[in-house]
Amino acid sequence: MSKAHDLVVDQRLPAGERLDDRKSVLADTNMAPVVRSRNRVVAAGPGVAVSLAGGVGALALNVMLPPVSALLIALILGVAFAGFGGVRQSLSAGLAVASRRILRIGVALLGLQLVVGQLLALGWEVMVVALVVVVGGIAFTVWAGAVLGVPPARRLLIACGFSICGAAAVAAVDGVTESDEEDMAVALAMVVTFGSAAMLILPFIALRMGFAERAAGAWMGGSIHEVGQVVVAGGLIGGSALQVAVVVKLARVLMLAPVLTVVSWRARARAVASASRPPARVPLFVAMFVALAVVGSVVSVPQGVRDGVAVVQSLALAAAMFALGCGINARALRRLRRAEVALGFASSAMIALLAMPAVILLS
Repeated sequence: MSKAHDLVVDQRLPAGERLDDRKSVLADTNMAPVVRSRNRVVAAGPGVAVSLAGGVGALALNVMLPPVSALLIALILGVAFAGFGGVRQSLSAGLAVASRRILRIGVALLGLQLVVGQLLALGWEVMVVALVVVVGGIAFTVWAGAVLGVPPARRLLIACGFSICGAAAVAAVDGVTESDEEDMAVALAMVVTFGSAAMLILPFIALRMGFAERAAGAWMGGSIHEVGQVVVAGGLIGGSALQVAVVVKLARVLMLAPVLTVVSWRARARAVASASRPPARVPLFVAMFVALAVVGSVVSVPQGVRDGVAVVQSLALAAAMFALGCGINARALRRLRRAEVALGFASSAMIALLAMPAVILLS
């Protein structure tokens, strides 16, 4: 029956064309998306592997140099790798995947490290201070950047990096905005430079001013940019300061999801107004961040699982920072303008001032 049917159909096809040929074309067409997807995976493989290797190297160096953030080490390794000509065309696709998709995995997994109960244990007043630090810090930095003439996308990246959680926030916000590589490079360089300076200067100020240990820890957690920098600063003061510093810092990290959602909505509104393709209303990695934060707070997750996820999260962020470092133009950093430097000083001072009420609450 099928052969007879095929014969009839063959007679209806254009001269010289057979049904078997048509079926072959259709099969090739149906397989095309699968082939393209497989080719993209193969093309990304070398770059992703190099990024993961760079991330592992950064984590290993961080073990030997605990005061230095693993993300900073990864970024420097990436810049050095690119500077010595290691970035070849065959790595470009994979480095792009690492700097975007793997980064988003790391940001999403960060949600599981948040336990809302620990945050609330410090009192709702401290949570309000964390909210004021994030909202006030972003608003002030964006305003000051406009006054100083810093480009809009760049000042937004700097504002979020300084006010929320450093390099991870810069990279996450970059994922939902139209910033370029130079904006990203400048923002990351400033987060690393000013955060590292605050990591060493603020503990000295807290000790000189006679802050109570828990109060000093709250000030560290509310003022310093990177989670790793907060850990070092809190540890320089004492054990209870370290514990409070990390919890207050995680309260700021918790604000990452709503900030990214607002930034994404604004980017979507601008895209609709300009008739370009709008981004998602709520990025998937932001939804995953919130979901994991809820799971980590409501469900009793075994500590071994939390520790394992923390390792994967650290590796993902380190690999992403390495890939971002590979794309940083070192010459652009040397052209850092006085406006950006002034903005860094002003923003750091304002955020430290906004965090001061936490010192009063825990004294």
